[in-house]
Amino acid sequence: MNVIEAINPRRSIRQYTGEVINDEQLKILLRAGFQAPSAHNFQPQEYIVIKDSKTLELIAERHKYAKALPLAGCGIVVCGDLDKESREGSLIADCSASIQNILLAVHGLDLGAVWIGLHPVKEFSEIISEILDIPEHVIPIGIVAVGHPDVQKEAINRYNEEKIHKEKW
Repeated sequence: MNVIEAINPRRSIRQYTGEVINDEQLKILLRAGFQAPSAHNFQPQEYIVIKDSKTLELIAERHKYAKALPLAGCGIVVCGDLDKESREGSLIADCSASIQNILLAVHGLDLGAVWIGLHPVKEFSEIISEILDIPEHVIPIGIVAVGHPDVQKEAINRYNEEKIHKEKW
């Protein structure tokens, strides 16, 4: 699949078959995350892979937007280490680029995924930090729920000429 074929039809998936992705697929997704650009190449991204059903259920119970996580069967928590990148804005951008790479790789493997936001909602970040024993100098930015899709969604054309400004606003 070429890059444009991956970007344009990619959609968030919240319905899964329950079949868990395999370790080979997981490694491909994590490699994609590591390939994301990083400010000054500080690479502050850290990943927590969750496949334990009890942990996935607990997160879903405590985070109102993580209901799809247990049926997906796998969650990848993307975190940023403030000891590697002290500028929070750059750390968030680096982790967000990593999440986007993972989402595109998911689509390329014909899997389904949804980005579950954590940061900057303090409540969500604290819940995940507590459940997963994340150190204080590490900020959980988002979770990618990944699984085998139980639904096919049509591509959406979001291109909007009205939001394009040339040379100046």
